Amino acid sequence: MKILVVDDNQDFAETLADVLELNGYSVTITFDREDAIKKFTEKDYILTFMDVKLPGMNGVESFLKIKKIKSKAKVIMMTGYSVEQLLNQAIENGALEVLYKPFDMKNVLKILERIKPDGIILIADDDEDFVGSIKTLLENEGYKVLVAQDGQKTIDHIRSNGIDLLILDIRLPLINGLEVYLELKKTGHILPTIIVTAYANEEINKINTFKSLMVTGILKKPFEPSELLKAVEEKLSYKKK
Repeated sequence: MKILVVDDNQDFAETLADVLELNGYSVTITFDREDAIKKFTEKDYILTFMDVKLPGMNGVESFLKIKKIKSKAKVIMMTGYSVEQLLNQAIENGALEVLYKPFDMKNVLKILERIKPDGIILIADDDEDFVGSIKTLLENEGYKVLVAQDGQKTIDHIRSNGIDLLILDIRLPLINGLEVYLELKKTGHILPTIIVTAYANEEINKINTFKSLMVTGILKKPFEPSELLKAVEEKLSYKKK
């Protein structure tokens, strides 16, 4: 879980980073807006803390530039000054919160807990190109992603890790996707599952079997990234109910 802290007050930035790191987060600090934009472009952060008063381009202008680079970026503005017009502009454009310095770190940790994506996702697929693109897509949304390239490893992962969602290819080496699912069902390890296949016509019998087992998340390759993200969100939302 990577966090970016942008503040030209070095002592304050380092204190904030220390608290976050003690709570298990990986923190990058920068003291000026140009370096902040560069770092934000190079890496994916689940959250950015940005001071409103920065040298040169102010924090809100930097925030707006960051939102143009990644529209789903999560940013919390920080300020020790009354700059309501700037803050209103940030809120109108999607800033998550405004924190007034000095602030209680307990509130910061509560915010972080609230915005964490829910669930660990396991991709079970031996197509390296497909896995690479989907893993990147999901990680950019803040999910933790694991990969298994054959049926047996898929079963082992689910038995030993707290997996919350399975993206399961039908054609897996060693044990195919349907056999994996039936084995998990038999041993009581069933979990929300999205089935993917590039061979929908050839695998129609397996697909129908999945449907009979109440698996409704079935995607046919190639599919739009938005389709996958919608399916993931729906499955994880269902798990929380």
